[in-house]
Amino acid sequence: MSLYRPATALRATHRLPVLLRACHPEPTVAVTVFVTALAVSTGRGPAGSVGVGAAVLAGQLSVGWCNDAVDARRDAASGRWEKPVAAGALAPRVVAMAAAAALIVCVPLSLLGGASAAAVHLAGVLAGGWAYNLFLKGTVLSPLPYALGFASLPAFVTLGLPSQPWPAWWASAGSALLGVGAHLVNVLPDIDDDLATGVRGLPQRLGATACRWLAPAVMLTALTVLTLGPPGSPGGLAWAVAGAAGCTAMAGTALRHGSDRWPFRAAITVAGLALAQLLLSGAQIV
Repeated sequence: MSLYRPATALRATHRLPVLLRACHPEPTVAVTVFVTALAVSTGRGPAGSVGVGAAVLAGQLSVGWCNDAVDARRDAASGRWEKPVAAGALAPRVVAMAAAAALIVCVPLSLLGGASAAAVHLAGVLAGGWAYNLFLKGTVLSPLPYALGFASLPAFVTLGLPSQPWPAWWASAGSALLGVGAHLVNVLPDIDDDLATGVRGLPQRLGATACRWLAPAVMLTALTVLTLGPPGSPGGLAWAVAGAAGCTAMAGTALRHGSDRWPFRAAITVAGLALAQLLLSGAQIV
């Protein structure tokens, strides 16, 4: 007997909007907008920045669709009917084909920035997204793909510049820490469901209480690196961003709000502030 929920009204919708719902649209859009903004701030120019955004969008679409195709049975077993595949609105095979198509499109789009930039970006998509979905999600190494994937993004931007420089160490290190924090944040609300379906990545092994504290701590560490790493003294705006992040992290973890969603929201906010800090230093990462 199939685990998937029989589709009713969902099957009456057009396939493309339903397919887009299966791509993890929030992180897909957030990562695409952030990297495009970083490209603008580093001087990639209008055409180059659009090319960066298109390549990142294709890569993120491929990772999101791959995730839903691989996790289809687990999502259905957990009753996650908000996901189109689990709800029966899309067959896993359709989402898997979309993931493969997006990955193929990602190749020429990445090459618009040159061979070195493309190699780094495609390595990040494969090692950071596909490897997690297919092999490492249920292992103690589950944060590693996120660290590699996020660390590849500043390099993808800077290697597409005429001089093809590698990004500053603090940009790569801060981005890698943001990736680890993103992994913890993403898993935090679903740890119980993951354990029930046999997923035992590092956050699941640590448990919800540990992750509730660790997620914003990792984000704050990333923000510290991005604040103190650039040459010269941080400006007033940089200190204001760091202070706001610290207050948010304390409010989300040290205080009890009666809802597990508050630590999740706090970590998301801290991540956004860390990304803003990286954008403020965009011209200095090369």
